[in-house]
Amino acid sequence: MVAILGFSKDKVTAAVQAMYGDVARDPRQHFHFPVGRTAARAVGYPEDTLDRLPQHAVERFVGVGYPFRASVIQEGDRVLDIGSGAGCDSLIASSLVGDSGKVWSLDITPEMLGRLRATLSEAGIDNVEPIEADAEHIPLPDNSVDVVTSNGVLNLIPAKRTVLAEIFRVLKPEGRMQLSDIVIDRPVPLGGRSDPELWAECVVGASVKEDYLALFREAGFTDIVELREFDYFSESPSADTRRIAAGLGARSIDIAMRRPAHAVSPGRLDRLTSRLHPKRLARVGARGLWGAVAAATAILACYGLVALLGLASLLGLGLTLPEGLWAVAIFAATVLAVVATAVNLPRHGRPWPLLVSGTGAALVGYVLFVSYDPLIEALGFIILVGAIGWDLYQVYLAECVPEPRRRLRQSRA
Repeated sequence: MVAILGFSKDKVTAAVQAMYGDVARDPRQHFHFPVGRTAARAVGYPEDTLDRLPQHAVERFVGVGYPFRASVIQEGDRVLDIGSGAGCDSLIASSLVGDSGKVWSLDITPEMLGRLRATLSEAGIDNVEPIEADAEHIPLPDNSVDVVTSNGVLNLIPAKRTVLAEIFRVLKPEGRMQLSDIVIDRPVPLGGRSDPELWAECVVGASVKEDYLALFREAGFTDIVELREFDYFSESPSADTRRIAAGLGARSIDIAMRRPAHAVSPGRLDRLTSRLHPKRLARVGARGLWGAVAAATAILACYGLVALLGLASLLGLGLTLPEGLWAVAIFAATVLAVVATAVNLPRHGRPWPLLVSGTGAALVGYVLFVSYDPLIEALGFIILVGAIGWDLYQVYLAECVPEPRRRLRQSRA
């Protein structure tokens, strides 16, 4: 398994299974997210709907919204519930499709599916079929499903594009999708996505809202309708979770969409254009990455141009650069890296990364304008890069790590 930014799909999956396995075994434990009837009522499920469901299924409800707000399921439909858990949504869908319809309940947590199977057996429900499978590999044929429903699942999955391609594949032309999920306003700081436990806690796997909706358009879905946004994390019993969620602008969203009759996925140029939107550049700053960009620019301007000039010389090309202007450009980039570190200071309140980055920039400036020494120059860049990495780590600790774990990591550091 190839790790991405320090995590792997297997680790995230294991963390999710462990977390929701605990919910299945004993929903009365303390969890960072709301669980049970109170949670279902808070996100919008009507009381009379909850009254009709088996209460041991309601006790294990862990959804983040009310996808049935979309009202897209009809009698006789074939429905796929992705991330069914103990089955609240599958049971509601079962009653909507009737005896002529079918519901597949897909989940990766054996304990949750075990609870669902027990419920189906006790209630004598035979139009629901549990499936233990990964949403990246849905074991259903192409064009076999009328409706896909999901509640609080995509934010737990790293490979969102793969999952959406699978959903698109199994949906019939003109098939519908209703889902609730978590979106954020501010990108997760670098390092936040490397902790599998934080993935299982529903926040750091979420996407910025504009990016999230763009994923569906890129997959080929149309008629995307936002039905409601809701401050789901205000119901969390964990102060740390509420703090982290508030810092990222995390909230739940109910949306609906459809697969068109004649699907045409956006071309590569359209996808590239959408990914180069100016808002994405602003998110570089939101992640605290401008310092890294500035330092990389300074290093490239220094050593990259030296390599380019050397190559040109070997090819017999007499390229030259104004040395004064070149030195000013390199130093300006290092100063911008220090400024970016200063901008991040209010986010974590620790001055040491700023002081160290200033030391690195001072060494680079000394070499450029006072007395050149290649070793001091390299040392200056190493100190600058190290300070920026330290700064980004402090942002991650401040904005993504619960207080007890943050104190432990800072004491170790």
